[in-house]
Amino acid sequence: MSAKDGSGTASIEKEEVEAIEYTTAPQNSTNGAQEGRLPQPASLTAEEEKRLWRKVDTRILPILTIMYLCSFLDRGNAKLQGLTTQLDLTGNKYNIALTIRVLKKFRPSRWLPGITLVWGAIMTLMGLVKSYPQLVGTRVCLGITEAGLFPGVVYYLTLWYPRHMLQYRIGLFYGGATMAGAFSGLLAYGISFMSGTAGLLGWSWIFILEGLATVIVGAIAFFVLVDFPDTAEFLTPEERAYITWRKNHDTYSCIYITEYDNSSVGEEEHFEVRHLIDAFTDWQVWLQIIVYFSIITPLYGISLFLPFGYNAAISELLTVPPYICATLVLLVFALWSDRIRLRSPFILAGLVMCLIGFAINISDVAVGVKYFGTFFCVSGSYAAFPGIIAWLGNNLSGQYKRGVGMALHIGIGNFGGAIASNIYLSSDEPRYILGHAIELMFVGIGFVFLPITVLAYQRVNARRDVQQREMEKEVKFTEEELRKMGDRAPDFRYTL
Repeated sequence: MSAKDGSGTASIEKEEVEAIEYTTAPQNSTNGAQEGRLPQPASLTAEEEKRLWRKVDTRILPILTIMYLCSFLDRGNAKLQGLTTQLDLTGNKYNIALTIRVLKKFRPSRWLPGITLVWGAIMTLMGLVKSYPQLVGTRVCLGITEAGLFPGVVYYLTLWYPRHMLQYRIGLFYGGATMAGAFSGLLAYGISFMSGTAGLLGWSWIFILEGLATVIVGAIAFFVLVDFPDTAEFLTPEERAYITWRKNHDTYSCIYITEYDNSSVGEEEHFEVRHLIDAFTDWQVWLQIIVYFSIITPLYGISLFLPFGYNAAISELLTVPPYICATLVLLVFALWSDRIRLRSPFILAGLVMCLIGFAINISDVAVGVKYFGTFFCVSGSYAAFPGIIAWLGNNLSGQYKRGVGMALHIGIGNFGGAIASNIYLSSDEPRYILGHAIELMFVGIGFVFLPITVLAYQRVNARRDVQQREMEKEVKFTEEELRKMGDRAPDFRYTL
């Protein structure tokens, strides 16, 4: 089987590389040269291509990971160091502040370093608040400034990497947040000894010091973060051309499935209103949002309210091992998922782990057993999260439709965080029966809608197999028509 390149005439032959095969040598490809700005992409061996992707990874992933890690450092730990007591956050006031934190407008942004610097400054100022209204006000500002980071970075990565190299990169990036769950506990434990210094409690120093660190990271990011592949100065012109071609016109086959990275004529470069309409009316976006809820709600619930029943210092330290375990599981899932070109089995595995973990925690068992259950909760939710993000990103073709679709996916899906912030009430300690029961309900929703989504994708892929066989006999669509179809083109296959 062959796939057309950007000119619609040349074929790309596939050759085996162990169990997984993909083409690394473009033949007469003109797409990606972008009207003469880039040269023809070079032919690379498998080893040369690996070195090129390592070069890209080394430049963009560390700074993105550190930026996102900074956004997670403050979450949850300040509550243990006197925040609720000094600011009189009784009843559901703390939960409302967290709700405002997660009910934020999704805005993919290219100005990621600026966002990081501004929210770092706001976080620093949060350490100086003296009342509940001041806390809510600063939380609103913090939510607005952080809104563009995660969705913006995920969308940014979809423009750099082929779709079956994506989950591992999202996993590395998101793994920073997972590790933040461990490091924030250690940092908060150390900073807690500053309580009383300059008349400020431990929670104030957590915000001040971690906010200042975030400001420094944001400033550094201005000099480190690069733009997009076709303008990245750290790459040679030939490397830029190759990455652009590889991203837009790659053909994959393996022992499991054969797929195209995008439709055979690439992606449209100009925005039109129909891209918005296509995203809002695409059935897969709304099914994926429901599956997203089943992962994000447990993730926020367990990361914000880990009930161990110990004092603050011990609780901080006990958060470390589950997050380290979750990071390891996350990376294994991401590598394995990219290798076999499948997403849904690993999301299902995460749901199973969440089911086990929350079932243990809702039970009337010893604290040590509950702590064991949190390993399943944290590992399952965190390890599945990059997969659910990568899955929709893989299955939306056309950069504008993908941007809008992922905005809906993450923006609406993050209401799960708002729900999680309001179901773990202090009056329910230490078992949190209501909170854990609602988390189990969302996990159950995932068990229903995940198979529905997979079956829908399989049905469409089967129908397109028939359409493509008919196209091989008779040309039915022009290149322009296929370009406009994007992920609805007959040669586009949904990732399962």
